[in-house]
Amino acid sequence: MAHPPRSVDPDHIDALRRHYQIRLDADTLTSRPLWIRLIIEFLGTFLLVTVAAGAGVIDHYAGGGVISPAAAVIAPGALVMALIYAWGPLSGLHINPAVTLAFASRRVFNLEWVVPYWLAQFAGAILASVFLQAMFGDVSAGGTFPMARSGGQWRALVMEMVLTAILVSVILNTATGHRSIGHNAAIAVGATVALLGLFASPVSGASMNPARTLGPDIVSGRFTGWWAYLVGQVIGAAIAVAIIGMVRGLPTKKEREAAEGSLLPM
Repeated sequence: MAHPPRSVDPDHIDALRRHYQIRLDADTLTSRPLWIRLIIEFLGTFLLVTVAAGAGVIDHYAGGGVISPAAAVIAPGALVMALIYAWGPLSGLHINPAVTLAFASRRVFNLEWVVPYWLAQFAGAILASVFLQAMFGDVSAGGTFPMARSGGQWRALVMEMVLTAILVSVILNTATGHRSIGHNAAIAVGATVALLGLFASPVSGASMNPARTLGPDIVSGRFTGWWAYLVGQVIGAAIAVAIIGMVRGLPTKKEREAAEGSLLPM
């Protein structure tokens, strides 16, 4: 005798679907390996310093007045925007030790990755400076030095502190608003790099990045005012972290994803 068909419970089907989707995600997604992240941080910092320092080096090599000050600061901003679009999900694309420090202080970045990220970033900056030195000579022409006026070093310190606080605040807050801002974060960060350089580069070179500062310094052996940059940038990053803690509160899962990059399909 045939039995009548059993009714299908939609809630049961939905529960099964969620269960197997969770299992599928767990089986097919994993954290991106550290070595991939370090390659991206190395290459990204190499490209950034090649463009940012290269503007001054190439202009000096060509006799001066060839690359305008505006072009010299807009080019790194445009590059940062492009790299965030292309490589952001691979490592979080910090390419800046101050940004890595800020994300770690915000507790949205694996603390065990901080030193490897720093090493990759400084290695990329140094290799870029070696490349510029070999190609055009006098890599110090692309360095960031305090303005050659009385009190230039302390003015560079204060300016780098303010600029880094602004840049890192934009980066942290676009990471916090990752769900609503999405890929537009690349435009915000790249535009901030260019904007801050447009008005502040005569004072300190608008570095906002310890690797960008020290790369050309190490290769050229010229360390004029280097301490002002490191101190100013560390303080600026700390200010940005304190501000976001006050106005945003505890970090979110999406913020960690923006800081560390997306998960990797296996």
